[in-house]
Amino acid sequence: QASYAELRIAESDRVQAGRLPNPMLALLRTWSGDEFKIERVVGIDVMALLTMKSRGAIEARRFEAAKIRAAASTVAVAFQARRAFLDVVGAEQAALYAAQVVESAEAGRDLARELAGTGNWSRLALDREHVFYAESMLQLARAREQAHSRREALIRTLGLWGPRAAITLPERLPDLPDAADGMQDLEQRAIAQRLDIRLATLELDATARALGLTKATRLVNVLEAGPAQTREGGGPMLNGYELSLDVPVFDWGSARVKRAQAIYTQRMMRVRETAITARSQVREAYIAYRTAYDIARHYRDEIVPLRKRISDEQLLRYNGMLISVFDLLADSRDQVASVNGYIDALRQFWVASANLQQAMVGSIDEAASQGPTPGGTPARAAVH
Repeated sequence: QASYAELRIAESDRVQAGRLPNPMLALLRTWSGDEFKIERVVGIDVMALLTMKSRGAIEARRFEAAKIRAAASTVAVAFQARRAFLDVVGAEQAALYAAQVVESAEAGRDLARELAGTGNWSRLALDREHVFYAESMLQLARAREQAHSRREALIRTLGLWGPRAAITLPERLPDLPDAADGMQDLEQRAIAQRLDIRLATLELDATARALGLTKATRLVNVLEAGPAQTREGGGPMLNGYELSLDVPVFDWGSARVKRAQAIYTQRMMRVRETAITARSQVREAYIAYRTAYDIARHYRDEIVPLRKRISDEQLLRYNGMLISVFDLLADSRDQVASVNGYIDALRQFWVASANLQQAMVGSIDEAASQGPTPGGTPARAAVH
């Protein structure tokens, strides 16, 4: 909403640039005894009239740039919310799994206590089961605190409060897609659609038009004209006109033209830098996206199935009375790291996917997009 307010400001400037300048009224009265003199002048800024179309075109492009900045701000918040959503869903999924681990650890601890009470289990083995249960409780507490913290981050990003902050989220992350997206024409598409490149191009065009306006007004910056009336003593009212013109004696406008040319060169280099940076960011984001996909797929297709087969084999051995229940529980503990690793890898993949999408859209640094205006606002002469 703050960005949309900036948009309304730019629209006001565009509308203002298309309005006629207000006329200037001046009154002069002098006297000496019975003698007096009266002058009345109505003036209008002729240069403002002559350059109104050019200034309107410049402000129109600045308004388009403001719209791009507002759109970029909206998109940035959307991607921030997307990443916050993935973080909180992944954290809550990990917390649910941590709760299941605690239940398993608690069952192992209780069984170990019963066996130790009958003398069929050593104190060392009992302590090992107990410490696993205690560490599982700590992991559950950390997982729940992290899930709560990331939920609050999502609520802040969405700007919610009160009853609306009680959002309902899915229990698990989206499944990994069957195949990753390719990199065909990613750089070309990014160059064509990125908001920061469009903004830099618009600013370059506006600067070029402002440079032409500065060159056109380098010698005559202020020109005012209007009807005038004078009267001296008891004589008749004399009608005429008045011209007011800046005389280029000390300032021939060369400094303003060089300043505008330097700003144009600066903007042109920013367009080039933005395009080069965009290509690099897209390549970097795609490598991160593809690496995250390969890691998550490796967990899904290799590590997690292998752990499951090992668990199934251990269960068969337990049913055949080849291993004890604690061997079975020890094997289930080994699966904890694999499942947690897959949940985190899946979250990182979806975050990398969101980062790649944002790299295709681009982001705008407000400090870099704002700069000096070529020529500035023409100075106005004193009222006569």
